[in-house]
Amino acid sequence: MIGPLSTTYAGDLSLSSTQASILVATPILVGSLGRIVVGSLTDRYGGRVMFIAISLASIIPVLAVGVAGSAGSYPLLLVFGFFLGIAGTIFAVGIPFANNWYEASRRGFATGVFGAGMVGTALSAFFTPRFAQWFGLLATHVIVAAALAVTAGVCLLVMRDSPQFRPNTDAVAPKLAAALKLPVTWEMSFLYAVVFGGFVAFSNYLPTYIKTIYGFSAVDAGARTAAFALAAVLARPIGGALSDRIAPKYVVLVSFAGTATMAAIAITQPPPDVWSAATFILLAIFLGIGTGGVFAWVARRAPATSVGSVTGIVAAAGGLGGYFPPLVMGATYDSVDNDYTVGLLLLVATALIALVYTAVKLHAHESVQADSR
Repeated sequence: MIGPLSTTYAGDLSLSSTQASILVATPILVGSLGRIVVGSLTDRYGGRVMFIAISLASIIPVLAVGVAGSAGSYPLLLVFGFFLGIAGTIFAVGIPFANNWYEASRRGFATGVFGAGMVGTALSAFFTPRFAQWFGLLATHVIVAAALAVTAGVCLLVMRDSPQFRPNTDAVAPKLAAALKLPVTWEMSFLYAVVFGGFVAFSNYLPTYIKTIYGFSAVDAGARTAAFALAAVLARPIGGALSDRIAPKYVVLVSFAGTATMAAIAITQPPPDVWSAATFILLAIFLGIGTGGVFAWVARRAPATSVGSVTGIVAAAGGLGGYFPPLVMGATYDSVDNDYTVGLLLLVATALIALVYTAVKLHAHESVQADSR
């Protein structure tokens, strides 16, 4: 809701590059850290209850952001954007929910399909600027709030927890402490911070990037960002399905290699529209495949009773991975030469480090702890 309108807010409120970056990044931070707790709560209460709760809890922040935007208040946008991050915690609900419904050999595909819910980012990038033009800023947020209410109602009526679900009633803090002691938690957190962090960062900051580098309007920048997000969304279940058939390690390695390559090409500022579109869509595909591959790996390795806790921590790491790049991109932007070379070089370096770490440190074939217990 904020990312697609960031260029509008930046113009209307005369925001600096850094201020706009902070505005975009704030909900990501809350949505990331909140996943840690929400993952553990999902282990206890199940996905159905948590889907309903998060959908309903997101309604007020969405409306509040609409009010703040209509009032033209940057401080209120930051405050209400902070609480808007609650919606971002939903990822830590869906992964354990999907895991419980599928056998180990199908979890990569199942979690990939759930992860394809990232299409909401594409829809928002495309429709939010248009809705704001057609209906007004506040009405746009009312529409989304209504959609959240409908979602909660659908979950209440048709969603059921898997018969395999067993509530873990242990206290949250010890569960998180136990999950943090597992090597898989830290290893997968690092990998997911790179692939999902890259997706979140670009899907939120790309409207600003495209408008700055290529001079497109907010609506045109949103349409191109939607294409980026859609490509990543479609690639995610592909990455998960591939990981059901070959070791997830190799899927992740391809993702990192492709990400580094396309980020390096982006530094050259390929001309619009064909070459720039091809560059960023391929970048999105490599990132999407990686997100599917990493969580297929999590599903294979995490203990059955701790999937929610491990998922919450790994998902939080992914969100945090998306928190810092917009700030870095804004801080390192070269207004003289109109480029983001430093920020993109940092992405290249990070992807290469992750590539080497995955190739050297992690084993290709992991036992499925959930099944061997």
